[in-house]
Amino acid sequence: MTAVPATGSHHDAARDAGIGSNARVPLADYLAGVLRGLRPLPPLDLEITAAHGNVLAEDVVGPGPVPAFDHSAIDGYAARFDDISDAQPGRPVRLSVVGDLVASSWRPVRLTPGTCFSVAAGALMPVSADVVVPPGMTDQGMAAVEVYHPTKRGHGVRRAGDELPAGAVLARAGAYVTPPLVSVLAASGIGHVVVRPSPRVVVIATGDELVDVGRASQPGQVVDANSHALTAAAAEAGAHAYRVGICDDDPEGLRGLLDDQMLRADLIITTGGTGTGPGDMVRRILSRSVVFSDLSVYPCSSLGYGTIGGANGANGVPIVCLPGDPGAALIGFEVLARPVIQLLAGADPVFRPSVRAHLLETVSSPSGMREFRPAYITERRGGGYTVMPLAGGPYTLSGLADANGLMVLGEKVISAAAGSTVDVIMLDRRR
Repeated sequence: MTAVPATGSHHDAARDAGIGSNARVPLADYLAGVLRGLRPLPPLDLEITAAHGNVLAEDVVGPGPVPAFDHSAIDGYAARFDDISDAQPGRPVRLSVVGDLVASSWRPVRLTPGTCFSVAAGALMPVSADVVVPPGMTDQGMAAVEVYHPTKRGHGVRRAGDELPAGAVLARAGAYVTPPLVSVLAASGIGHVVVRPSPRVVVIATGDELVDVGRASQPGQVVDANSHALTAAAAEAGAHAYRVGICDDDPEGLRGLLDDQMLRADLIITTGGTGTGPGDMVRRILSRSVVFSDLSVYPCSSLGYGTIGGANGANGVPIVCLPGDPGAALIGFEVLARPVIQLLAGADPVFRPSVRAHLLETVSSPSGMREFRPAYITERRGGGYTVMPLAGGPYTLSGLADANGLMVLGEKVISAAAGSTVDVIMLDRRR
């Protein structure tokens, strides 16, 4: 169920944007080259509960009205408004209670003048009844009831189609299937919808030095934080995420692992080995199918993207190669892997929302690089936002742990003064 390239291969799309050249590539050009080579995953017909969290692939039209029939919205007495309109505290109107109706009552009944039915919320309204009198406005009689106060015509009644008429568009293609939408679909009699499936994302950490969690790092051994963090990030982005774990710097082992995972993945994410040092095995092994680019992005300046499998990369499985530093890997995920996941899932837009915010503290930024810095953003009571920068650079990981936003400082910004306005990407994590 891999994504279908728009034209040619992902490798070609990357090169079309100038990716892989010696000069640092602007992020906007890089993303344009990557994303235009992708298409959403083929649609699936899913049961509405299973479709929760997915993106609709087509408009959904209601086959009938909501509500489907006239019913009581409250407990009380279903009556004719003309019979109770003269009721007063000192001169109540007396009605004969001719029966009880509950939500499971299905046989149509009719009111005659001077009568009413005791009804439960959800019960089918009697023919000619146009009001439900709350019990608190009556003496709550059983065989007969005295109404002390009149109510407005239509009070306590929900008419067929009041909320949604037959043929109404319940949701447009591109909308997320949310719990309230599931309820609307079910209430409309719809049991299945056509959606884009959640991408299956496989996460692999590479490096001889890596050891699994549960111990502390020491010389020659580094705890694998990346595969755990990136799997969680992919799941947060709406993917079915699978953590494969650690792969040693063994070329044949990596090739075999990638071959195995291609059958279960719509996207593969690796971390580590994207540099040009003696231990950067991923870049050497995948250089024929993956373009490794130097970007004007800080703290994640080296990313790899391409496809593996398929004929000359076409119709293959997309792969994103992120750096080994945990903070840089998470920033790389945000700028590249997350938009790829969103596009595969059919989401629009594919990028997180951003706002302009007033900076509370002066910060410096490396020249010629677009910095993504962890930040904490607060909405002001009178409107607008303020943002406090958090630890960045080599300390990005600890900054991200407390962040609810990413402050973006452009390539030409070397210093941003307190009180100035900056762009902030909103991180929509649930806390």
